[in-house]
Amino acid sequence: MHSYLRTVGFEQMNHAKIDEILNKVAEQPNYMNHTKDSQGNDFVEFSKDFGDSIGITVCGSYSEDGSFRMDYYYPYFRGTGITSEEHIEIEKHSDKESYAAVCDDIKVGITLIFYLQNVSEYLKEKSHWKKDQYPKMTATLAGLSLSGKILFPINKSQGQILKHEELTQNRNHLLAAAREGDEDAIESLTLEDIDMYSMLSKRIVHEDVLSIVDSYFMPFGIESDQYSVLGEILNVCYTQNMETGQRVCIMTVDTNDLIYDICINENDLLGEPVVGRRFKGNIWLQGSVRVKN
Repeated sequence: MHSYLRTVGFEQMNHAKIDEILNKVAEQPNYMNHTKDSQGNDFVEFSKDFGDSIGITVCGSYSEDGSFRMDYYYPYFRGTGITSEEHIEIEKHSDKESYAAVCDDIKVGITLIFYLQNVSEYLKEKSHWKKDQYPKMTATLAGLSLSGKILFPINKSQGQILKHEELTQNRNHLLAAAREGDEDAIESLTLEDIDMYSMLSKRIVHEDVLSIVDSYFMPFGIESDQYSVLGEILNVCYTQNMETGQRVCIMTVDTNDLIYDICINENDLLGEPVVGRRFKGNIWLQGSVRVKN
């Protein structure tokens, strides 16, 4: 049973009920895609929505007698907007026809790895590309969270907000230059990090860490597409799983100017989500990619 089923409203499901739901996805899908996989075999993808932007995807192939054989399934949550326009590369997982996408986004300062949702679309597009050529793509990211809590925001004046935006913009320029091998930019970033460490060392003695750190996005656990995040809530809404009646909270979150959506079962969220407050939790990062026109 998939660990993240509860994030889209399938909490406390037994194996028989899950099998029934997966059969429903394959027999009554909202979306179906049929293409060739990386080995030239048939690859079929069925997706069914069980609420607004949440559902389950079943992947597999047809056998010679015309029956569908499932290889794997996963719960999905579709995000909105464009999260990143940085260079993206995509790699196949070794055990099945699923893919991980890799994106170096300077806004969070780490390499983002996410589980690819639109595999069939990607395989169809890739068949027209030259070997080892990746066209410019955009990514729409979404996080599925098993547990999270709501924190109050840090109290900042308008002057502090403007100063932070200016510093962030300057740092992004330095990071971009450092990527190209600019030694002055690398030195400036190193000095900034030393100053930051010195400031934190002094403040942490008398203050709580979450009153100092406004937001973060960092790897969590041993799986490469899972992250621990803290970010400001920009929007909140709820959707209901039509199969179970469970409510799922959907939030748009801003972490270091990286804007993405998170879904979490209402029963797994501690606190009341309100625009301006912060969400803190662990997420499984998914995303879809589109070729830029």
